[in-house]
Amino acid sequence: MALVEGVGIGKSGSRKDADVVLGDDWIAPDRTVESEVRDSQERRGLFSLNRSPLTRKIITFNLVALNFLVAGVLFLNSSRDTLAEQKALAVRVEAELIADVFEAGAQGSTTVNLGTGEGIDVAETLAEIDVPAGARVFVFDAARFLVGDIGGSDGMSPPLSSAEKPTVISDFLLTVWTSVSSVFRSEPDFGPLTLEDILRRQIEETDPTQTRVDRSEGPGGATIFTALSPIEVESGVAGTIALVRFAPEIDAAVRMERENVLQMFVIATLVSIGLSLVLASTISNPISNLADAAEVGRDRNRRNVASGRIRIPDLTARPDEIGRLSGALRGMVAALYDRIDANEQFAADVAHEIKNPLASLRSAVGTLRVARRPDQVDRLLDVIDHDVRRLDRLVSDISNASRLDSELVKEEETEFNLLDMLGNLAQFLGEDAKKRGIEFITDLPDHPIRVHGLEARLAQVFVNLITNAISFCEDGDAIRLWARRRENRVLIVVEDTGPGIPDEALTKIFKRFYSQRPEDDFGNNSGLGLAISKQIVEAHGGVIWAENIRPTEADATSEPLGARFVVGLPL
Repeated sequence: MALVEGVGIGKSGSRKDADVVLGDDWIAPDRTVESEVRDSQERRGLFSLNRSPLTRKIITFNLVALNFLVAGVLFLNSSRDTLAEQKALAVRVEAELIADVFEAGAQGSTTVNLGTGEGIDVAETLAEIDVPAGARVFVFDAARFLVGDIGGSDGMSPPLSSAEKPTVISDFLLTVWTSVSSVFRSEPDFGPLTLEDILRRQIEETDPTQTRVDRSEGPGGATIFTALSPIEVESGVAGTIALVRFAPEIDAAVRMERENVLQMFVIATLVSIGLSLVLASTISNPISNLADAAEVGRDRNRRNVASGRIRIPDLTARPDEIGRLSGALRGMVAALYDRIDANEQFAADVAHEIKNPLASLRSAVGTLRVARRPDQVDRLLDVIDHDVRRLDRLVSDISNASRLDSELVKEEETEFNLLDMLGNLAQFLGEDAKKRGIEFITDLPDHPIRVHGLEARLAQVFVNLITNAISFCEDGDAIRLWARRRENRVLIVVEDTGPGIPDEALTKIFKRFYSQRPEDDFGNNSGLGLAISKQIVEAHGGVIWAENIRPTEADATSEPLGARFVVGLPL
């Protein structure tokens, strides 16, 4: 402890960056990969979402839908049309009433000429009419000459109203629209037309016996209603009354309604952008975290820099697709590292298994150099031959085991009769068992059992199980191969009356290079057979296990009557 206290502590008691840290003072540094991912997350903020294509798409689609909605509301303005219809009807009635006044003044006269004043005095009649503000009355004779007019406005400028509320947004958009549309719009040049000329042209285009009402836009987009009503006397149509009237109340109502809609649109736009950013952050940030973790590992692998394990962020608590994606990536990375660990362990096991016969070979070769007696030389040559065959068998089994995964994926599965395959194996291997004095019993159903898989690989499994049973049995023992169908699966059992399996080995026998054999059989097996069999069965969606055969209701610690291997395959 004196070493710890004397090293790594400055005068002020704080540790310096270059100090040596020992013992309890040592603190595990952050993993490089995790720190890089954490730095990337810290650099990412709310305003950095503008660099995310996903965020831009979310905001764009939300705003496009909102713009279509607002445009539809502004375009389909039913209240404006209703007000305009009512105003047009009122203007029509007013024009007809004024025409009736002239008709009543000319009643009793056989000849009426508005231009000369014969039959009725136009100026006197107009003076008796009360014309409201924002309206103007024009009187044209039968020859369409203007003979009189009266009103509080020139008919071309809307009346001013100081009571209107300001419409900033509407005015700004109207100014922009007018400026832009004026560039692309070409209006016909009618010359310097006055209001009188416009009304005279409308009278020429109208049936002189019918009342006509038109709606148009004046300066600044103001709404103007024009009504033409004939003055009918006994001798025919004596002239036309033209009533020009502005509709400031309609313009004000429409402008205020449009302003309110645009204000709500601005508020909705800001809210939509804010909610889009929040939504995008809940989607793009987790995905970016997953991508950052993967990219950090990829970049460090390209630079051949040793790094810690990639830690995929755990987002499985989210009840959405991102949670599923996080869980899938974490499972995939975990499976990848498990496979890497398995490969490293396999390489270590291979090195260990090869080292044993090589050490024996080295010892035998070294002893052979100094051996003088022929019997010693022959014995050493036998050892060398045995070790070479052992190495050859080991290398062959290792090669088969290393290729097994790719072959299980590449080979095409077919449907076949499992009982035919088991029958052929029993006939072939049964002869080998009988030569050793071992009874071989086959108990297979009469009806076919068809399974889907790789027939050659499954045959390899049962060859391993049967040959293992034969190798552990002695003269007078028995081996039984039987199969039974159980609902949606089939069970295939290989059991023998050999020495059984030690209890401590039941959980180890399916591991690579594990072998529990007598001393006189040492080196004749690589210990990969059962591991390969387990891998093949599990690749077919099945299970395999081993157990000891014991007397019914006997003590579990009693001597086993033999060993049993069970393979379960789905149908």
